[in-house]
Amino acid sequence: MFDGLFGSSLKTTMVTPQRALPGRSEREYAIPERHAVLDAPLQWDENDGMHTLYLGLGCFWGAEKEFWRMDGVVTTAVGYQGGYTPNPSYEEVCTGLTGHTEIVKVTYDPAQVSDTDILRAFWESHDPTQGFRQGNDVGTQYRSAVYYTSPEQESAAKSTLESFQSALEASGYGRITTEIKSASDAGEFYYAEPYHQQYLFKNPNGYCPVHSTGVACN
Repeated sequence: MFDGLFGSSLKTTMVTPQRALPGRSEREYAIPERHAVLDAPLQWDENDGMHTLYLGLGCFWGAEKEFWRMDGVVTTAVGYQGGYTPNPSYEEVCTGLTGHTEIVKVTYDPAQVSDTDILRAFWESHDPTQGFRQGNDVGTQYRSAVYYTSPEQESAAKSTLESFQSALEASGYGRITTEIKSASDAGEFYYAEPYHQQYLFKNPNGYCPVHSTGVACN
């Protein structure tokens, strides 16, 4: 979002670990305790029977809103993952020199909504064929990604990808470029700055780029 502010952010080649920004040993801001919409802990305890998926689908402002509106989702948060720079700032991520993509952390009750349901919403909410971009947002930070936390989520991610690939091709789209890996392989999820959390609730008329193809994932 607003790539014009950061000239190097238009890069569409992943930075190497050797060239990545050094970052810092500690986060420089506090994370809000509560979700501004759901009034749930923003940093939910992941050992309480809830499921968590880390999803990249372009600018995380609009993407987060898609998930906090889903029945069964208990909390969401936005942040940076999949890169090399520890505790990156938004400005650093925008340079393309941290390797991170913008991620929505979705925590949900599996008794109310399934892994597959969350993943279908993910596929249908963006165009996963665009590589290092979503619409006018260009750069490695906008790449499509699924970072799973269980074997069941991995299986659901791959099966829904296959289904959606067929549906996309029938509608004239190309190959899916989504990065699918375990959250542990993707590396630590770094919570974004407080003003990014539930941004479109706090700024109802804010930038809201959701690049759905209009194709259903069955």
